[in-house]
Amino acid sequence: MSTTGKVTGIVSNLVTVTVDGPVAENELCYISLGSTRLLAEVIKVNGDKASVQVFESTRGLKNGDTVEFLGKMLEATLGPGLLSGIYDGLQNNLTTMEGVFLKRGEYTEPLDRAAIWEFTPIAKPGDKVCAADWLGEVKEGWLPHKIMVPFSFKGEFTVKEVAPAGSYTVDKTIAVLTDASGEDVPVTMTQKWPVKVAIKGYVEKPRPQKIMETGVRVIDTFNPIAEGGTGFIPGPFGCGKTVLQHAIAKQGDADVIVMAACGERANEVVEIFTEFPELVDPHTGRKLMERTTIICNTSNMPVAAREASVYTAMTICEYYRAMGLKCLLLADSTSRWAQALREMSNRMEELPGQDAFPVDLSAIISNFYARAGMVKLRNGQTGAVTFIGTVSPAGGNLKEPVTESTKKAARCFYALEQNRADQKRYPAVNPIDSYSKYLEYPEIQEFLEETVAPGWVEKVLKAKNIVRRGREMADQINILGDDGVPMSYHESFWKSELVDFAFLQQDAFDNVDALCPMERQKFMLDLILGICDRSFEFANFDACRGFFKDLINTLRQMNYTEFQSPKFYEYEQQLQNQLS
Repeated sequence: MSTTGKVTGIVSNLVTVTVDGPVAENELCYISLGSTRLLAEVIKVNGDKASVQVFESTRGLKNGDTVEFLGKMLEATLGPGLLSGIYDGLQNNLTTMEGVFLKRGEYTEPLDRAAIWEFTPIAKPGDKVCAADWLGEVKEGWLPHKIMVPFSFKGEFTVKEVAPAGSYTVDKTIAVLTDASGEDVPVTMTQKWPVKVAIKGYVEKPRPQKIMETGVRVIDTFNPIAEGGTGFIPGPFGCGKTVLQHAIAKQGDADVIVMAACGERANEVVEIFTEFPELVDPHTGRKLMERTTIICNTSNMPVAAREASVYTAMTICEYYRAMGLKCLLLADSTSRWAQALREMSNRMEELPGQDAFPVDLSAIISNFYARAGMVKLRNGQTGAVTFIGTVSPAGGNLKEPVTESTKKAARCFYALEQNRADQKRYPAVNPIDSYSKYLEYPEIQEFLEETVAPGWVEKVLKAKNIVRRGREMADQINILGDDGVPMSYHESFWKSELVDFAFLQQDAFDNVDALCPMERQKFMLDLILGICDRSFEFANFDACRGFFKDLINTLRQMNYTEFQSPKFYEYEQQLQNQLS
């Protein structure tokens, strides 16, 4: 018999319920509002009182309304058809709803139950299998979508029968497994999994061993993110967080892209809906949307669903990771998620932490980031979830709690700077304050030395030192004036400007410059460092500035797509003539 209760208190979307039986935290319930049932989640239990957050507007709700507890957590439906889908935080399919807005209490089916999939068996009768082992495969677009033993299954099973190759719907039984007690268990193409519980389904979670190329030079060369790594992009409004995330989504070396629009303004999300279906995947030449899933929870949607949206997105990524695929999760922005946590914490009158955020904010963020990573599966294959979130600190204050808590969890830090954005130096990532801890990993260093060039890490550190010293010299020049410092100061400053203008800055809307492979990045950095290694004698700072400005303009006008052609070497010869 299910537990029931009565509403005894309402504070916005926080509802207090008196229960007549046992309930657990994170358990779902339905609150009856006339003929409408509102979905809610238990977030705190105290005796016979339960505090629940409602995923809908509570307008019209009153004391005495009945509550029915479901005995399960918020679950994601997993199966073929997730790619190209657009969902809200509760995994309602926004493309199949009626009208512009979801009606209160209306919940749509995430998967198309009538769709036909061409199934190919992998397992055979008599095989011993466990949770997450592959039973068969269907083609989702061009990606191999594995049909797996449900993650909820415990222990070892024996495959009794597997459906032959053919056309099936997602609800058709494609395998029958026998458990240790001899009971037969049917398996379909779909399964459910609670979003707040990490999917295991692997035997080992090693440290990342190679970088994920994004085509963005300030990331790939200066602060690379590992495949299966974590990073975040904090910065004030208007500095290009969303554009940078879109560039990474389009160009990142990943099989599956999941974008979680968590509490962002609706107009930004509409841009994703309109632009992504039209974007061409530079890796395959097909539509980018074919390997993308969007989880949308805008700022005008219920605040409680923001938390659900990031967990649903991560669960979908873990599902595809268990197929041996490389997944990229982009969350915009985790600040809105933290603000939703703060709202619920304040309504429950919990002891506040810094800036009224929950005292356990750091632990919540760390636990979520820990779900990313590279894994080794039971069959020897590997999969990965790479997670990059954005943080929108109020006033661009990078010392606020969400940024500080995320810094402890993420291994890459890409600090967007208002000053660089005002100077139109995009991407506006501060090359000095940003960092990647993966550059310290021996596995990553070995990978870079083998795949890019011997001594590559030393070259990167050298370029960083040039930029750092140039900034120090710029401060001295601003304080003492042009004529109050030695010429070597001007030389160091303009060498750093050469690295900044010709290498760090990049045009995300240019067909040539938007995507920069590592081979091209290596050539560019070698050429620039070769110039910076030389010592110049200038009569005055005007001569120094004029020379480097001409050099920067020449470098910026190069057609980098032809860096192996005679045309490029003509440019290079012109530069050498200028230097001599």
